[in-house]
Amino acid sequence: MSTPGSAEGAAQTGTRPFISGVVEGFYGRPWTMEQRTELFKREQKWGLNTYLYAPKDDYKHRMYWRDLYSAEEAEQLIALISAAKQHDVEFIYAISPGLDATFSNPKEVATLKRKLDQVKEFGCRSFSLLFDDIESEMCPADKEAFSSFAHAQVAITNAVYQHLGEPETFLFCPTDYCAAFCTPNVSQSSYLHTVGEKLLPGIDILWTGPKVVSHKISVESIEEVSSVLKRAPVIWDNIHANDYDPQRLFLGPYKDRPTELIPKLRGVLTNPNCEFYPNFVAIHTLATWCKATADGGQRDVEMGDEEQDPCYSPQKALTLALTDWLQEFLITNQPGARLKKESSDEEPMQTDIGESSCVPGPDENPLFTAEALTLNDLKLLSDLFYLPYEHGPTARTMLQELDWLKNHSQAAAAESDETAQWCSRAQQFDDMCEAVVQMFNRLSNAPNRSILYDLYNYICDIKSGVGLARAYVKTLGGQHHPSAQLMNDDPEPWGFRGGLSGEFQRMLPCHGNRDLFRHPPMTEVYCIRPYCPEDKMEVQRIFGEMQSAGGGKDPLMTQPPLICDGLPAGELSPSPQCALVLEDEIGVCGYALALIDAKPAAAKIQRAVSDSVLKEFPSLVTVQVLPRVTDPSPAKRMIGHLLSSMRSSGSRGAFCELRQSDRRMLDLYAKHGCFKPIEMAGLPQNIVAMGTSL
Repeated sequence: MSTPGSAEGAAQTGTRPFISGVVEGFYGRPWTMEQRTELFKREQKWGLNTYLYAPKDDYKHRMYWRDLYSAEEAEQLIALISAAKQHDVEFIYAISPGLDATFSNPKEVATLKRKLDQVKEFGCRSFSLLFDDIESEMCPADKEAFSSFAHAQVAITNAVYQHLGEPETFLFCPTDYCAAFCTPNVSQSSYLHTVGEKLLPGIDILWTGPKVVSHKISVESIEEVSSVLKRAPVIWDNIHANDYDPQRLFLGPYKDRPTELIPKLRGVLTNPNCEFYPNFVAIHTLATWCKATADGGQRDVEMGDEEQDPCYSPQKALTLALTDWLQEFLITNQPGARLKKESSDEEPMQTDIGESSCVPGPDENPLFTAEALTLNDLKLLSDLFYLPYEHGPTARTMLQELDWLKNHSQAAAAESDETAQWCSRAQQFDDMCEAVVQMFNRLSNAPNRSILYDLYNYICDIKSGVGLARAYVKTLGGQHHPSAQLMNDDPEPWGFRGGLSGEFQRMLPCHGNRDLFRHPPMTEVYCIRPYCPEDKMEVQRIFGEMQSAGGGKDPLMTQPPLICDGLPAGELSPSPQCALVLEDEIGVCGYALALIDAKPAAAKIQRAVSDSVLKEFPSLVTVQVLPRVTDPSPAKRMIGHLLSSMRSSGSRGAFCELRQSDRRMLDLYAKHGCFKPIEMAGLPQNIVAMGTSL
């Protein structure tokens, strides 16, 4: 393997340089002209050479591709193309006509040529035609003119390429731009074969890898697609793209692409986060990757790295990027920042306190002093917002510790051999949460407000999520009453996340099964359905299991029966439309049964219930769920459905009996909100009654 500029690298790409840089190709607000100029400076500094202009929401790039640029827009593009040249960056102008173009119409082709001629007059010498994210069905006119969609795209691309004088750099993005889109696969894709055979050899082809957002890109996969396309592809890399999820940001290193790929590719362009300033890491680490050598002289990989690459260490590249990024944070670029950087050799200094400033007395609160951001803060930030398919090391540790603390919470409730270990690990988890809070505070006071504003929504969100987890662990340890944010039926809005989109996702069977942390496994999906005769044995099993858990080998012999026991025991049949069961992926895990008339149940155990009670609460309910159902919501919904059915059946009220030792079910009824303790004469010791009006 060789570097792009070596003889072997040139053999792979002719005499043309290896394409390396950034594609602005995301959906969302495009970057500003000033940000793009800043990007060119960084690319030049780091050794990257290309910028592909393809913002999806520039309407004259995609939706209104036929429209020429106005004089004002032309002036901006001319300045941008000039700025790129000044910094030795090749400006590639991309256009996406595929949404509504009729390929067989000569007027459409002429319109496209006219548009690109205009951009060529601006000083642009490199171009790209993009046919990504469009429908593959051709209009009737194109079906008559072309044998396939691939033939139509190739015809217009070749025509435009030749019209522009066969530019040295001309990129084509296929509709099937990753292996996942190919039918039936890459090697047998008629679409890709047509593109490879018919597209003129001077045109390069963009490719995202196995998927739209590829976890890994292997040498073998690139060799396969290169064989079909009859040329080495340019990777359009979406590993740092975040336009598909507004709650995610990616600050991890460029990784899982072996440097052996470099001589087998025409180039690599990263399509990074929508937010400009957080892309420092993505672009910096790509530049480090592109400069990797294979001469064996530089060994960047630490012992223990998985899938060792002797030429590139993602963690070392990340540290280099974060070290440089820290200096950017320390540059004051807006009024109001409390710290300033006088020169690259000076530590950030506090602004001078004037003579009229308040000086607190010995018993007064000290003045707030902003702490300087540290490299460790940025490493933590990167770990929390790492990559699409993995969390950073600290984030993984926090998830693992929270999982362990949750699954061993009984050690915190009662003295055991694990109690000291639980308390120690709970304190370590709390310390990690506090580090996140302190990182947030220091970031919030960083002098460079432009970077902060791009990060702010994300760091607020993670701070809130960590705060909820922190409160939960303290609750498990008995340090707090159950947190209002976690347990309240009417929480503040920051206690639940995701808005309407989050609610839709939680209703779907697959929700949670792609969490990067798989322990605990996927979010449980519960089904509430009507009870049927086949459920009788399962309900009896749950009833017996929970009775045994209450104490003793034969607890029914030592505890007075409840009026409702006959229902789950199968001795009494519930009233029509008044019986439900709860199921999870394992099976039946709960039930809710009712009798519209409670008298038969009371008579069965020879318990007298006063007429005054039965007048107000004539019906009887019993609810039970297994301990594996840790989410109270399904049981609460099941109770709500049951009470609604009872109301429809004419009941005006219902009561239930519970043992005082059954704290779990007492809490469940209480948290439902409508059940209240009621007085019932003749109740056996340690039994309580609760009732609700319907």
